[in-house]
Amino acid sequence: MQEIGSKKILNKPRLTIRISQYSLSFSAVKTDEINNIVFEPYTVKSGMSMAANLREALKEIDLINNGWQRAEVLIDSPVLMIPIDLFDESQKEVLYHNAIRGHEKETVLYNVLPSLNAVAVYSINKDLKLVLDDNFNDVRYTHVCVSVWNHLYRRSFTGVRMKLYAYFHDKKLDVFSFKQNRFRFTNSFDTNLAPDAVYFILYIWKQLAFNNKRDELHLAGELPDRENLEKELRTFIQNVYVINPSAEFNNAPIAEIKNIPYDLIAHFLE
Repeated sequence: MQEIGSKKILNKPRLTIRISQYSLSFSAVKTDEINNIVFEPYTVKSGMSMAANLREALKEIDLINNGWQRAEVLIDSPVLMIPIDLFDESQKEVLYHNAIRGHEKETVLYNVLPSLNAVAVYSINKDLKLVLDDNFNDVRYTHVCVSVWNHLYRRSFTGVRMKLYAYFHDKKLDVFSFKQNRFRFTNSFDTNLAPDAVYFILYIWKQLAFNNKRDELHLAGELPDRENLEKELRTFIQNVYVINPSAEFNNAPIAEIKNIPYDLIAHFLE
């Protein structure tokens, strides 16, 4: 186990592959250097499927040459959240495809979130999954937001004020809040524009009856037009905070890597 400040990185014997609609990256804990990881983003070629991009990346990325047999794949796809006591694995495809359109031909996966008494159901393109299964003997799949949900859930216990979280990533906005040991609300919006983000956040803030002067809004990830986003939100909400990864994770070296997603930092530091 490798120490990073007061946090710890497990010496994971897996290659971590993060896949979204627009990006692809590879990362792994360095076995010969303390307190660091290798992070290699891959430039996705437009006009090619993500499965084809992955095939090319597996030939080109230096990190792949280490002979990895096991992989952890972080997938960013639409998610359906189901209370854990209502989840029936045999019904996951029916529930997912009825709730989320346009992914009927994809393979449905799920992650159990015991701390939140929920199951996150999501999907992966079948061709993409085939490439992964063909290249690795052991593949573990996780939704890209699992580490963020878990980390910010633990963070929500600080203070007595209600908190709403907005996580910006991959031209998307995930907004969620917790109450006791479960989600109070979670939803995702396709946007990387500050005005749209302000609209969605304020609509949810009002829907959940948050107090403009007492409760807190926390922003994380790749904030679009940060200055104007904060300005507009602070017009209506007094307590708006931007989560700084370095401060959040006690100046861990991984948080200083250029362009590394917040969810990937949380994944390695969980």
